Amino acid sequence: MLSRRTLLALALLAGPAQAASMAGKKLPPVAAKPAVAAPKPLPGEAATPTTPAETPIGPLDTAARWAVIVDYNTGATLLDKDADVPQPPSSMTKLMTAYIVYGMLKSGRLNLTQELPVSERAWRMGGSKMFVQLGSQVKVEDLVRGMIVQSGNDACIVLAEGIAGSEEQFVELMNAKAKELGLTNSVFRNTTGWPDPDHHMSVRDIATLARRIIQDFPEYYKYDSEKTFKYNNIEQENRNPLVQKGLADGLKTGHTDAGGYGLVASALRNGRRVIMVLNGLGTMHQRAEESERLLEWAFREFEDVTLFTAGDTVEQAPVWLGAEPTVPLVGGRELAVSMPRNWRAKARIAIEYESPIQAPVVRGTTLGRLSVSGEGVPEMSVPLLAGADVPRLGLPGRALAVLSHYVTGG
Repeated sequence: MLSRRTLLALALLAGPAQAASMAGKKLPPVAAKPAVAAPKPLPGEAATPTTPAETPIGPLDTAARWAVIVDYNTGATLLDKDADVPQPPSSMTKLMTAYIVYGMLKSGRLNLTQELPVSERAWRMGGSKMFVQLGSQVKVEDLVRGMIVQSGNDACIVLAEGIAGSEEQFVELMNAKAKELGLTNSVFRNTTGWPDPDHHMSVRDIATLARRIIQDFPEYYKYDSEKTFKYNNIEQENRNPLVQKGLADGLKTGHTDAGGYGLVASALRNGRRVIMVLNGLGTMHQRAEESERLLEWAFREFEDVTLFTAGDTVEQAPVWLGAEPTVPLVGGRELAVSMPRNWRAKARIAIEYESPIQAPVVRGTTLGRLSVSGEGVPEMSVPLLAGADVPRLGLPGRALAVLSHYVTGG
């Protein structure tokens, strides 16, 4: 007989199983806008099409052409607008350049105090610069800060040539690493994001890369939160408006004519981290306004919920002809999900298993499943495992159990 038990999430959480533990130039200040209203264009600024983004709680307007917001802890996608479509990533490309550099530093093949030579190619590189001098030697740490804080294209070339001999050979490392990280919609042709029709990333790939930088290289991620960096007597400010306002601790901005204005940001609040990537915005002002609005939306509308930890007993299942009358069903691992703030009124949790379970039972055996569903709640299903061994009763015990069953009907 199939036993199906469906409970309101709140009831399960409060039950005896205790299945959850709740827990460039500086931009002018941007006035706060209503959290759910799409930004209006500035006077003289062309209106950007506002095709809604998809979210677990319904459509949401955004002026960004491509957008994704991901919860760092659970991996849940909170907002998606053409997130897997390849697009020009502009200077957000530098995150992959940084990832390669950080890997070299962590492995000891490069060190922060090491000096690298400035070639004529690096010195002549256009676009945003940290203003390295031709023929000079620049410390790796300065180059990293010049690349991240100042978005220096010249810094990227110096790093690439110093590590791989040429930018072209460094780009081969970037493409190989992209495959390794599962960035399926990314192809690199340079280290800087300089316009190239064959150079592209999706915003989801950028978010994945940002997550890996934070996860794999926390000792170097600190550079992303620096608001200014001075080199060659030229002080430049971090172009990320959310970093400047103290709302995020990284990561990068970018702009090209083809891709518009873009931003990748990450913010940590009360133990919860969110990563956001936007691109295709019309102006720097719109980028600053829209990024702040959507970041606030993500923190306000969702929360991380731990449904159960690895050792929690979710259910006690009856055992037929076992040395013990029941066996605990456990998740075997922590299950943390991102839920809408009002999830308690909408989420449903269902536990399914064959009842009674036939003895003997071996610890770790999959006995059932726990499913989560509801409006705005990410649907998921996870296996429930036997939390203990339950041997089969001996012959006399089985005989008594069978006799009792037929006498009492229990």
